[in-house]
Order: sequence, then C-alpha cells, then structure tokens
Amino acid sequence: MKIRLAAPVIALAMWTGLAHADAVSDALNAAQEAYAKGELGQTAAQVTTAARAVQALQQERLARALPQPTEGWTMTQGENGAGAMGLFGGAVGTIADATYSHDDGRSFTLTLTADSPVVASMAGILGNPQMMAMMGKVVKVGATEMLDQDGSLSALVANRVLVQAQGSSVEDMATILSAMDFDVLARFDQ
Repeated sequence: MKIRLAAPVIALAMWTGLAHADAVSDALNAAQEAYAKGELGQTAAQVTTAARAVQALQQERLARALPQPTEGWTMTQGENGAGAMGLFGGAVGTIADATYSHDDGRSFTLTLTADSPVVASMAGILGNPQMMAMMGKVVKVGATEMLDQDGSLSALVANRVLVQAQGSSVEDMATILSAMDFDVLARFDQ
C-alpha cells in the first residue's frame, strides 16, 4: 500500500492548514474592526475572506476522510476539488477526490462531495432505501448501503456527503470503500 505524496507536499499542506486557521481569525478580527468603524464594504470583504478560508479548511478535512489504499493499491489525491470550490465561491460544495490504482492496472475514482446542491438533489434517492432499490442494485459496504448503477457506486452519508466511486469493478471499489470510516466522514468538519 503506497500513497503518492512527496514530503514537500505534506509540509505545504500542514503549513496551509495553519495559515487558514490564522486567516480565519485575522479576517474575522479585521471584519469586526471595519464594522466598528462603519466600513461596511471592508466588513463584507473580510467576511468573504474568512468564509473562503473556512471552506478551504473543510476541503482539507474532507480529503482526510478518503480511505487509505489497501494492499496492492496506491492512491493519488486529486487537486481539482479545491479549484472548483474556489471558482464558484463554494456554491458547488466541498469536494475531495482520489484515484486508486492497482499494481495490475485497474483503477477507479472516488469523489466525496459535501454540502452541495447536487447532494441535496440526490437525497430523495440515496436517502430512501426503496428509491435506491428502484434505481439499481443496493450493495452493502460495511454497514453502509450503496446504490450500484451499472458499476458506479453512490451513497449519501449524514444527508450531506455524497460518496461516488466509478471506473472499476464493484468488488474493487467496495474493497477500498470498506476501509473508509463513514462515521468520521459524517462529521468531517467538526
């Protein structure tokens, strides 16, 4: 089992997490100061800065909920989740994704999407076992029921995190997904 992250990337991620924590406090303090002076434009700008820093922290924490690869598999975390989140000001929610590759060439992508309008639209299906059964086959991964639609697995966790895996056999994806702590995923940003 290997994870492809170079030491500099890990160090940068740790530093970025600390920088975001400071960025939130700094922006909120600056917003309070601007508000006290009656500078509403500056107050709004600082509140937006704080919100973006919080969203970045949420994305980092969601990425940590991705399961570690099992024997014979490697994991490469995606980078587009943070970019999409920032581009749309968080309107698409918080996204973390990874590609899992096996030594023999098999691979699949796992995407976690939290607090998104997409998640809300899927709640009617993935939050209802009867609807899931009508839409496809229901597969148990640990204690979590997932919808299998033509080899793509989907589940809704805590009515806020959409889990989607696609690109390999259901068995391959279920093996990796069974290593995910769905309870931790449910409260990834707490």
